[in-house]
Amino acid sequence: MSSFFAKPRSDNKRKRPDTNEAPKKRFAASKPSRQSKPAPRKPQRDESISGSDDESEDGGRARSEDLEGEGSSSDGEGEDETAADKRRRLAEQYLENVRQEVDAVGFDAEEIDRDLIAERLQEDVAESKGRMYRKLAEELTFESASHSIFKCNTQSFTSVATCPPYAYTATKDLCLIKWRIQDLPKDQYPGKKTKSRQAPPRKKPVQVAFAKGNREKVKDKTTYQGHVDNILTVAASPDGKYVVTGGRDRRIVVWDANNLTVLRVFQQHRDSVTGLAFRRGSNQLYSSSKDRTIKIWSLDTMAYVETLFGHQDEAVDVATLAKENCISVGARDRTARYWKVVEETQLVFRGGGGDKKKSGTTPRVLEGSIDRVAMVDEEMFVTGGDNGGISLWTIHKKKPVHTLYLTHGTDPAMKPDEASAETRPDPKVIPTPQPRWITALATIPFSDVILSGSWDGHVRAWRVSNDKKKIEPLGIVGAPSLAQNGLSNGNSSSMPEPLPIIKGVINDISVFERGDRGKDGVCIVAAVGKEHRFGRWKKIEQGRNGAMVFEVPRIEKSTSNGVSEGADADDES
Repeated sequence: MSSFFAKPRSDNKRKRPDTNEAPKKRFAASKPSRQSKPAPRKPQRDESISGSDDESEDGGRARSEDLEGEGSSSDGEGEDETAADKRRRLAEQYLENVRQEVDAVGFDAEEIDRDLIAERLQEDVAESKGRMYRKLAEELTFESASHSIFKCNTQSFTSVATCPPYAYTATKDLCLIKWRIQDLPKDQYPGKKTKSRQAPPRKKPVQVAFAKGNREKVKDKTTYQGHVDNILTVAASPDGKYVVTGGRDRRIVVWDANNLTVLRVFQQHRDSVTGLAFRRGSNQLYSSSKDRTIKIWSLDTMAYVETLFGHQDEAVDVATLAKENCISVGARDRTARYWKVVEETQLVFRGGGGDKKKSGTTPRVLEGSIDRVAMVDEEMFVTGGDNGGISLWTIHKKKPVHTLYLTHGTDPAMKPDEASAETRPDPKVIPTPQPRWITALATIPFSDVILSGSWDGHVRAWRVSNDKKKIEPLGIVGAPSLAQNGLSNGNSSSMPEPLPIIKGVINDISVFERGDRGKDGVCIVAAVGKEHRFGRWKKIEQGRNGAMVFEVPRIEKSTSNGVSEGADADDES
């Protein structure tokens, strides 16, 4: 029989260690004291545990000493801080940061400081909610913009992307080129203040890096990393680390922005990649393709995320802003689809409308395809189609709020001998002049400025009205205003237009602001080619392959006591 049953029960009781001190009380919520430790109840079996207690106590003592060294300012960040106290502390920190930025401008008056901080707070709140909050149309002088063309010995430029101070262009002959855009003239010679005559400011961007694909590697789908067919679109990440291109070879190539070396190649699309867009402030990428799908990618992990289905025809363009939503257009299915990625839902907006009345020589402009899309804010966007119309949409209505027709005019009418082989052709045989398509569309995010391009030789500027229900003409970038050209309410006029600045088809437009929040103006870069980026059915014989950069100045407003003179005049009136 086991010795356990042989021993008396009194011997099996646990013996307490001999000590003359009274046992100390132990509370579960109390922390170990620094002067003395409570007596362990199991000194023999819990020896390792007591050792860990010592270590944790030393660590806690060190942490507490560090916290005491931070000063009294950190007392509110402890355990006694409530949610309201935390919000108040974060708001004070935010105001202090904004105040430091305002002080850097050079104003010390309390009223000016308060006004600028209030304006900054309103802008931040509006941008966080995804609303249009900037009225830049009145502050930019588009007609006085300077322009400069830059090119390389390549074929048609199909797309352009900017990440200041660099621009990235893609061409039909598989070239990806990195350019450095010149600084403003006042920033090119910052240290020279001599009376001697300075050199004229540099305008043309400088080529920094160059990469080219290889059409002969079309069968090498595994080892060759690069494009094997025309590059149709390019996008640059907001942090400036990555450049992404897509083309007819169904490939999405991720490049290192510094030296244009290939980092990763995605081949999940089943047809040509037509559009790329980065989500603001992140490396989340959206791609549209002729396989009728929108795909989502994460460049942080270099992985494919999700596919969005719904288009009934080729998805030819995609746009996005800060929220996890995107908008795509489906060419001849004449729809724009607003994708809510998190909710896994979509909103369908149906176009296809047009000016059904024919007045004089103005043709009927029915929309047969929606080719371009750009977002104004998180709830408003614009589209452009093959009828030359620009439509303003809001996510709360299924039909466009307003549409301007024939924004870039119509092609010249065919000559009688071109329309018919007869010696004296009937005038009825001559076809009606066709409108110029919207081949490029861009916006300044969260502002009222819209830019469009076609093959009429101009980049045209538009604005969203104050009531957000109309699109109004602003002018031609780098040329006299539209009021002098006679283009108003979407109807062409017999008044002559200025000579074309751009010779070719504007395939893409990219824009960024100069200075802090655009205080130094806006820079516009347009990709130009002899041919349309998707094909050769539209070719400008006298066109040029390259890109053009416009520097749009901003009107300087003189201030008095923190209020602009224009605001004072409005108040007096």
